[in-house]
Amino acid sequence: MVRRPVLSAATFVGDEPVAEARDTARRFLTEVQAVHGIPVSVRAMGMVELVVSELVTNAYKYAPGPCLLDLEVSDGAVAISVWDTDPTLPVARAADPGRIGQHGLEIVMAVCSSFEVRREPVGKRTKATVTLADDPGGHPAGRLL
Repeated sequence: MVRRPVLSAATFVGDEPVAEARDTARRFLTEVQAVHGIPVSVRAMGMVELVVSELVTNAYKYAPGPCLLDLEVSDGAVAISVWDTDPTLPVARAADPGRIGQHGLEIVMAVCSSFEVRREPVGKRTKATVTLADDPGGHPAGRLL
């Protein structure tokens, strides 16, 4: 039996959409477990909320207008995609233990099994993938050591 992907899409406009985006991700993964029977580890739930928070924060902070959040579960992972209106691609900054803030991209890249950013005809899309099940003794992001 071929399992179809489980999808969710949400648009955020206006003041402080970050908490609403995190809630959307939490509700989506809770439904993925309850309705579709797909296991989601506690680690994955927390990592997805963190990644959604960081990506939507960047969209809210640096891009005028709305941002779109797409979540798709397939093949044991959730793909988190955030579109915004700013075509400028983010760049992870060099490590600096004295720097306060601006570590979001570094964090996202560390906890995800994949990460990519691409320009679109309008704006850009940032996509990150989080593995849903824990790998005993493996890398926390689900990557091979």
